[in-house]
Amino acid sequence: DRRREAPGAGSPIQAIIKDVGEIYSRLLDHRPVIQGEIRYFVKEFEEKRGLRELRVLENLKNTVFETNEHVLPKCEQAMHDNLNETFKRLQAANDMIHRLQEKECEVRKLQADKVMAREEKCIAHWEEFMKEQQNKRAEVDEEHRKAMERLKEQYSEMEKELAKYVSF
Repeated sequence: DRRREAPGAGSPIQAIIKDVGEIYSRLLDHRPVIQGEIRYFVKEFEEKRGLRELRVLENLKNTVFETNEHVLPKCEQAMHDNLNETFKRLQAANDMIHRLQEKECEVRKLQADKVMAREEKCIAHWEEFMKEQQNKRAEVDEEHRKAMERLKEQYSEMEKELAKYVSF
């Protein structure tokens, strides 16, 4: 039996090795199948999607060109016009605000002048009132002094009269 097992062209080990190789390639070696699937996928992608992708890219190119050549200049012009108009309106509003501030300043100055005039008038009235009070006080003091003198004279006369009666 050893002769049969010895390596050779028709030996059973060679057949087993060959069978194992075939089983391995069928069960575990997927390269031929995967390569076929890859070729099929690439073919499908190039045929079906490739043209669609080219159309999409062409449409995008046309859209970008249209935007750059026509839409963008229109937008820039519209924006420039609107910004100029907005700037003019803001300038007019700013001028109106400055005029309002000037008027308000004038009104405040007039009010301050009126208040100052009223204060000066009040101060003048107060000074006049105080002068009148001093004059009245002086008059009252003078009347009091005169009344005191009359009373003194009257009492001195009464004392003289009394002195006449006390000597009895």
